[in-house]
Amino acid sequence: MNRTILAALAAMSMAVSGPALAASKKEDSCMHQAAVVAAVQQARLDRVKEREVPAAVKAKAIWPESFNTAIPLVTPWVYEMKMRDVKKNDLSAAWKEMCLAQ
Repeated sequence: MNRTILAALAAMSMAVSGPALAASKKEDSCMHQAAVVAAVQQARLDRVKEREVPAAVKAKAIWPESFNTAIPLVTPWVYEMKMRDVKKNDLSAAWKEMCLAQ
């Protein structure tokens, strides 16, 4: 089912041109970045040691491999936060919002 949805999204993105295509690419990129942030946040909630996060997150990756480069950049940001903030906040939504605003 997910493959069908992805295929439909890919077909739709090919049908779009110009600025809409650029916006679509940005939205896709921000979505994948937000997924990385969510995975790192979940690793923190699961009490994965910070040095083990890259392997743990890559093992469960649902995004293109090129976004794995964000893992070492996002991990310190998440791990420096107080645990109560990690539990209470939707970090991926905050990241996606910041990403789309750029």
